[in-house]
Amino acid sequence: MGWSVRLKLSQWGYAAHMLWKLIALAPTCLRRFGLVRDQMHFLGNYSLAIISLSGLFVGFVLGLQGYYTLQRYGSASALGLLVALSLVRELGPVVSALLFAGRAGTSITAEIGLMKAGEQLSAMEIMAIDPVARILAPRFWAGVLVMPLLAALFSAVGILGGWVVGVVMIGVDAGSFWGQMQSGVDVWADVGNGVVKSFVFGVTVTFVALFQGYEAQATPEGVSRATTRTVVVASLAVLAMDFVLTASMFSL
Repeated sequence: MGWSVRLKLSQWGYAAHMLWKLIALAPTCLRRFGLVRDQMHFLGNYSLAIISLSGLFVGFVLGLQGYYTLQRYGSASALGLLVALSLVRELGPVVSALLFAGRAGTSITAEIGLMKAGEQLSAMEIMAIDPVARILAPRFWAGVLVMPLLAALFSAVGILGGWVVGVVMIGVDAGSFWGQMQSGVDVWADVGNGVVKSFVFGVTVTFVALFQGYEAQATPEGVSRATTRTVVVASLAVLAMDFVLTASMFSL
C-alpha cells in the first residue's frame, strides 16, 4: 500500500515537473512558431468537421428543448438568450474539449507513443536534442491555442442551429431571438469566462495526451492502453475542472 502511494505521488510530481517545463518553453516555441503553426493545422483544421457538425446538432436540440420549456411560462421570446448562454458558458467549452480529447488527443498520444516505440525519442536524446522541447512543447502550445478557437466555433454554429430551429422552423420572432441575446449576454461575464474555460481545458487535454504518450510502454499494447487512458483521464479532468471553474466564476 505504501509503495503504491509513493509511486503515485512520484508520478504526479513528474507530471507537474513536465507541465512546468512545457509552460516555461513558451518563449522557445514562439521563436520557432513554424512548428506550432504546423501542429495547429494538424490539431485544429482536422477537428473542424466534428466540431462544426456537433455544434450544429447541439444547437438544434437546444432550440427544440428550450422552446418547449420556455413556452410553458410564456417566455418563448427568450429562446435566443437561453441558447447563447447555454453554449458560451457551458456546452461550447465542455463539449468541444471532450470532442478534442477524442479526436486530437488520441492522435497526439498515438503519435508520441509510436515515436517512443520506434526509439525516435531515444535517438534524439543521443543527438543532444531535448524531445520535450522539440516534440512535446510545439504540440502542447498548439493545443492550448486551438482549443478556444474550436470552442468559439462550436458556440457560433450552435447558436446558428438554435436560430434555424427556433426562428425558421418553429416561428419565434427573429427580433426577439437576437435582441434578447444581445441584451442578456455579457461579453466579460459570459463570453470571457467561456474563453477562460476553453483555455484551461486546452491545457488539460493536451497535457494529458502528451504525458500519456510520452510515458506509454514501447509496445503496441502499451500505445493502445495509453490512447484509451487519454480519453478517460482527459474527459474526467475536463468535467472536474468545469465544476471547479463554474463554481468559482458564476456562483459569486
